[in-house]
Amino acid sequence: MNYPRFFEEALDQVHAERRYRVFADLERIAGSFPRAIWRSNGRAEEITVWCSNDYLGMGQNAKVVEAMQQAAGRMGSGAGGTRNISGTNHPLVELEHELADLHGKEAGLVFTSGFVSNEASISTIGRLLPNCLILSDELNHASMIEGVRRSGAEKKIFRHNDVAHLESLLAAAGRERAKLIVFESVYSMDGDIAPIKEIADLAEKYNAMTYIDEVHAVGMYGPRGGGITEREGLAHRIDVIEGTLAKAFGTLGGYITGSTTVVDAVRSYAPGFIFTTALPPAIAAATTVSIRHLKTSQAEREAQQRQVARTKDVLTAAGLPVMESNTHIVPILVGDPELCKMATDRLLGVHGIYIQPINYPTVPRGTERLRITPTPFHDALLIDRLKDALVETWDALGIPYGAAGRPAVASSDRIIPLLVPKSGG
Repeated sequence: MNYPRFFEEALDQVHAERRYRVFADLERIAGSFPRAIWRSNGRAEEITVWCSNDYLGMGQNAKVVEAMQQAAGRMGSGAGGTRNISGTNHPLVELEHELADLHGKEAGLVFTSGFVSNEASISTIGRLLPNCLILSDELNHASMIEGVRRSGAEKKIFRHNDVAHLESLLAAAGRERAKLIVFESVYSMDGDIAPIKEIADLAEKYNAMTYIDEVHAVGMYGPRGGGITEREGLAHRIDVIEGTLAKAFGTLGGYITGSTTVVDAVRSYAPGFIFTTALPPAIAAATTVSIRHLKTSQAEREAQQRQVARTKDVLTAAGLPVMESNTHIVPILVGDPELCKMATDRLLGVHGIYIQPINYPTVPRGTERLRITPTPFHDALLIDRLKDALVETWDALGIPYGAAGRPAVASSDRIIPLLVPKSGG
């Protein structure tokens, strides 16, 4: 049996499909975000990062960094084991209280990542509900898809943000059957927002539970950073709100919030929680400081929203194919995997700008794109430099433009109907 051959063939397939990924060797510079050191072929040079999920730059916030350093100095670098074996470090208890308060829920539960929180929570809830039917948006994240799959429950996939299709599936299931609707608030590749109120209305009408993923919205929206559900006054109508600590809050981990009963059931039954080492106290302490800061400070959110709007305006005025987005996500359509990779290589090698290519299977074939995420620290000069670099790259590679008299490209509204439903839900 030639075992290596199977792995070589698997890698050959990824190469053949033009979706083999190469990671850039980057070193973030605290106090200089979004600048970073890029190392390649024995060289090191300073570049600008335009695709970080540290949306508000809280990963370099002085108070957050200081809280992490102080907690590590007092309690050490690790948690010492799972919470069942080694106990729960006190900063983690404080963090869960802070998260419950953020979303106006009775309880919170922290996991080692956002992927784990979705996979563990959805699968556990789906298993515990008798004869549960899970209704899942077709563009849900891979972690949600995995949670649906591992639940063993029957699933139905509704068309992206299509409340009429969702209602038809709910009506067919009937009011008496246990049902769980899983969806996201902000979809990270197109930057569009779910019709949360309409979904909550349907859940009440047809007696279904709701589970929302707010990972790309927590910290970013709402008067205290509670996400889209807080901004729209809908948090109390959602049964489980899931989020991440690794994006706007600038640290690491994932979580759910909800009623004491639901959260305690997940804590008691989810293998992804029970058998995983807890977050280190230093990370928990730093995250609590970050959340508390963003509950009262509007400066980061307001600055980021200004820079996002400016980025969209400048790039659109240059005729670049900026896809429509109502959020901080700024997607630029390329539409070809090879050109997408060539564009990002050129931006990095020639212009010192790092933007990771987004290709299949993250997005459907034919919608390959650059995904730009401006932060409060991407000032007007950096935005203008980005525009010039993109225009030079588009011209050098012959990528189609999208406005100002250049060949038109589909907006996100026209792309959505072409999306192929994900088999996992």
